[in-house]
Formats: sequence, C-alpha cells, structure tokens
Amino acid sequence: MAATNKQWIVENKDKGFDGLVYKETSIPQVGENEVLVKLEAASLNYRDLIIPKGMYPFPTKFPVVPASDGAGEVIEVGSKVTDFKKGDKVATLFNQGHQFGSIDIPATQTGLGGVIDGTLREYGVFAEKGLVKAAKNLSAIENSTLTCAALTSWNALYGLKPLKPGEYVLVQGTGGVSLFGLQFAKAAGAIVIATTSSAQKAEKLKQLGADHVINYKEDENWGETAKKLTPDGAGVDHIIEVGGAGTLKQSFKAIKYEGVISVIGFLGGVDPKTQPSVVDTLGHICTVRGVYVGSKALMRDMIRAIEANDIHPVVDEKVFTLSEVREAYDFMWAQKHFGKLAIKIC
Repeated sequence: MAATNKQWIVENKDKGFDGLVYKETSIPQVGENEVLVKLEAASLNYRDLIIPKGMYPFPTKFPVVPASDGAGEVIEVGSKVTDFKKGDKVATLFNQGHQFGSIDIPATQTGLGGVIDGTLREYGVFAEKGLVKAAKNLSAIENSTLTCAALTSWNALYGLKPLKPGEYVLVQGTGGVSLFGLQFAKAAGAIVIATTSSAQKAEKLKQLGADHVINYKEDENWGETAKKLTPDGAGVDHIIEVGGAGTLKQSFKAIKYEGVISVIGFLGGVDPKTQPSVVDTLGHICTVRGVYVGSKALMRDMIRAIEANDIHPVVDEKVFTLSEVREAYDFMWAQKHFGKLAIKIC
C-alpha cells in the first residue's frame, strides 16, 4: 500500500474552481464498521462543478474531498463489516444514509463529496452502508458512473410510478442522466424521444436507440412536437427534466394525463417569470416530482438490471487522470463532453 494518499480538496465555496487544491495526506484508518477502498476511477457530475461555485442547493461542508461517484477495490474491512471482504469490487452510494424508501432530512446530510469526503482521492474509507457491490459486467470506469446520474435516472423511471413496456419516455440532451434514462427505457421496451441542439449528437442518440430525436433549437415548440409523436397525441408517460425553467414549459406541453415529470436539474436556469406554476399540474393532470438521486435498495435493483441487460454507460472518449482534475472541471463546464466524464485514478 502507498505511504501517502493523493487527493483533491475543495477548501471553500467562494473561489470557484480555483478553490480546488491537490495535496498528499495520510491514508485514513478503518473503523469497525468501515471499509477501506483503493479507488480506481471516479466521474464528475454537474453538481460537482457548482459546489465550489457556491451554487449547490443541498448541504455542504468545507473543506471536503469532492465528487460522489467512484469505484474501486476493497483493501481492508473493519471488524464488524459483513457485506464486504478484501478484494471485492465496489461502487459508492450518493447519500450514504439513504438505505431504502423515501429520502428524509438526515439522509440529505450524508451527501458524498458535499458533506462527507468523496472520491477524488487514491484511498477512501467509507461506511459499510455507503457502498454497493459493483456491476460484474462493467469496468471500474463504467462502474464509477453509476452513483449519481445512473441512480437518478433509475429513480425517475422506477422510484414512484414504474415504467412499463410500450410507454413513452422523453429525455433532454446528452448528459449522463439523460443517456442513462435512454438506455434504461430501451431495456424496458419503452419508446424514447430525445432532444438535442446538435445534428452530430442526434446521430449518436439514434445509435443508442432513441426512436425519435428533436432538435430544440430548430423547433422551439418541441413539447407539442413530442406529444404528436405519441399514440393519438396523448402525450409522454415519463419525462426526465434536466433543464429547469428553461424547458419545463415545453415538458408540460408534452406530458400525458397522469404522466410523471421528474425534475432533476436546472441547466436551463431558474427564472420565476417563465417557470410554470403549481396550478399547471392540475391543468395537465400530471405529477411533477423532484428527484434527489436514490436509495441503496434502488441502486442494487439498478445494478441487477444493468447486469441482466448488459448495459454499458456512455463515457466520453476523453478520460482524465487524478492529477488532471482541474482540467476535467474546465472541460465539463465548457460542455465539451458527451455522456459521463471519467477520471482514471489507478
């Protein structure tokens, strides 16, 4: 085992990416209910970019090792650990305290890379309950993408009103959450409508199985267009909404009666003047829910589905090393990535 532990630290929320510091520390000690993991890979989410910018709406604590997503190998286990043994391949759970059922306030205080030290380091000690066994069909880099984006998509499609074969799913853009949503929906026998602003990305979406692709820059009223693509123009059953106020108005136009709009992000900004009101849910007879990743039980279900269907995450062809994390943040902030942006640690 290495004598030191190289890791990144977000010192505070006032310096932006300049607040990211790369340093060496000692390898943490393992408690009786804890597991020491040699991290092999991590991946970034939009959430990781906005934490050092002070834009993240959920609990944080500084200084903190950033990033929730990670995968690696168990090196040592505490005396009371029963679920894992040395040599097991594992992936991290986003909210370490969210084990099953609905999330509660205490669980929001256990976000990895926000309140609890995350995965941008060589070695990490995690609570036994904060890890899951990795998917057997995936590499370490692929497994490192499951913690946040994949589980969020799975929760959107299966957490409240489970997706059924033949139903229609709308995903927005080509970020990690949307692409996982596309893959999970196709594996379930659903029909997928995807939106994008790029002809090149549209082709990639079709290659991944999208049945219909709408260029939202060419079609500003894409919500109505999506609705017309469904049987009898009834609307879409599930929408994975990542744009916020910038896209929610169109999502309401696309949704089916009793459909579910899962609000996951706000990439399109938050503008109260253009944002639909709560009353719009009555006008469209639909459910709009905020999704805050998912539980350990849901993650285990998702991993079983990934293994059974041999689903492989979409990872950008450019993979950064641990020492290049600062460059990775800039690359992702500039939206140069397609799918998940990965960090190879060892």
